[in-house]
Amino acid sequence: MIPEFNQNFFLIAGPCVVENKEITTQIAKECSNICKALDIPFFYKASYKKANRSSLSSFTGIGDDKALDILADIKSTFNVPIVTDIHSESEALVAAQVADVLQIPAFLCRQTDLLVAAAKTDKFVNIKKGQFLSPEAMRFAVEKIRNAGNDKVMITERGTTFGYQDLIVDFRGIKELKSNNCPCVLDCTHSLQLPNQTHGVTGGRPDLIETIAKAGIAVGFDGLFIETHPEPSKALSDGANMLPLNELMGLLTKLLKIRKAIL
Repeated sequence: MIPEFNQNFFLIAGPCVVENKEITTQIAKECSNICKALDIPFFYKASYKKANRSSLSSFTGIGDDKALDILADIKSTFNVPIVTDIHSESEALVAAQVADVLQIPAFLCRQTDLLVAAAKTDKFVNIKKGQFLSPEAMRFAVEKIRNAGNDKVMITERGTTFGYQDLIVDFRGIKELKSNNCPCVLDCTHSLQLPNQTHGVTGGRPDLIETIAKAGIAVGFDGLFIETHPEPSKALSDGANMLPLNELMGLLTKLLKIRKAIL
């Protein structure tokens, strides 16, 4: 259930993690309606579990089966493809029962067994570039997917570690990423994280989402990744770098103007 791409960029958007049925469905409905109105191909993203949390006390999910059931219902109700993270080989087949795109978290992008397991599901695989990797090095991750017999792969840029508590997006990397001949996505929210905070919860700079997104479209990214929530301050994961849901329509409208200008 992959949407047909058009001259617009595509959007991967949703909350960081499935929190409950009500809020997860609300976000799906609003994102889907906005993208239909703007003719933007849309993927709904929500993790059914979060394994890469800073603190042991951080929220990781409501239970795998329950979360996947909610995502399956959203997929059916709104006819949208689902993107969700996997963290181990055993998760690949489980998540693939619902997800159309299996997402490899940035910290795990070099894990060969995980990449091969994702590839063998024959689903699309979205590899997030490690904060520690150069754009050039991502070709090896892409090759692992293709050598496993799956050519349905995309790469997501999510910033590069800059010191201990910051990330930067080096837009020069777009040329190398696109040399892999696959869709390239800019993660406009995780790229603005402020990791390794002493209190164990990642910070962020959501005030720069529009800036990063505009630059990403201008340099030619094929898609954008934006985590969004009606009340980011109350989100159970990654709220510090989320876009308020009521700002999504306005932002995308501006970005479409930039996309049209560069075509």
